[in-house]
This record gives sequence, C-alpha cells and structure tokens, in this order.
Amino acid sequence: MAFEDNDALGGDEENIENTYLSFHVADEEYAVHVSHVTEIVRIQKIFPVPDLPRHIRGVINLRGRVVPLLDVRARFGLREVDYSDRTVVIVLEYGDASTGLVVDAVHEVSEILPQDIEPVSVNAALRSGAIVTGMGKREGRVTFLVDVASLVNASTTAKAQSTAASATVNAH
Repeated sequence: MAFEDNDALGGDEENIENTYLSFHVADEEYAVHVSHVTEIVRIQKIFPVPDLPRHIRGVINLRGRVVPLLDVRARFGLREVDYSDRTVVIVLEYGDASTGLVVDAVHEVSEILPQDIEPVSVNAALRSGAIVTGMGKREGRVTFLVDVASLVNASTTAKAQSTAASATVNAH
C-alpha cells in the first residue's frame, strides 16, 4: 500500500488536509497525517545498529534505501511483544529523511475533521513529551493524533541513518 501519488485518496492534494492513517499499538489507536506516509510494508530483516536508544531497533534495506526503524511500543515505554504477521512498518518522510514506524497493525485511512479533535491538556502534553497533539473523536472511539516530529526525534533517526549508511547493508 503506497501513498506516493495519493491515488488511494483521489489523487487531489486538497483531499488530504484532514486525512490520517490510523494504527494500533497495544490496545490503543493512534494516527499520523497521511502527508508524511509514503508506504506501508511488512516487517522484514532488521539490521541492528550499535549505540542507539532502545526504541530504534536498527535499519532495513528498503529497495536499496537504508531506513531506520522506530519501534512505537518501545518509544511509548510499553511492554515488548514478539512481532506477528500483523506487525507492519509505516514508512514516513519527515524533513529529508525516511523513518519506519513499527506498529502492531494498521487500521485505516480516514478523515478526522478539526471539530472532532480535542486538544491535549498542557499537563498531558508535558507528561507525554507532546507526542500526542490531539484526540480525534469518531464512531464511539478515540484516536490519539501523533506529532511526527516529536515521535521521530530527527536527531536520533538521523544518527541511525548515517551510522548504517557508512556500513554495507545486504538484503539477504
């Protein structure tokens, strides 16, 4: 599933203003704005990179591109679980770098209108490090909206990318 041409969204940039990709981590639903999503791929061979935070699992070789993997469960301080056949990597573009988010499962691409988003209180934002920027209310459930910049923490993933790029990654 790729969003490079926005074909799945009608091909019109204006259609994506309130559009999010939702995914599951543990028993919660989170979402990122689709403008950052380039593709979704199955979990694949991970090449560990030394001297990185626990939530950066390593890198993958995605068609010749070195992509750092951020395990969202670990980033949120949740209990580790083995990856399953539903575990996927959401490849995001932020700035000029790609990062793969390892999540339990992808849910859907959907619209969340501004009037359906509750802001996060200042106290909650301080506790969470402002990763969650709002809560989308829809169909009797709550979806936590994630700030890609805060989640990815560009300096950490850039370090993973540069360390891995200096080594040879073989996709065997």
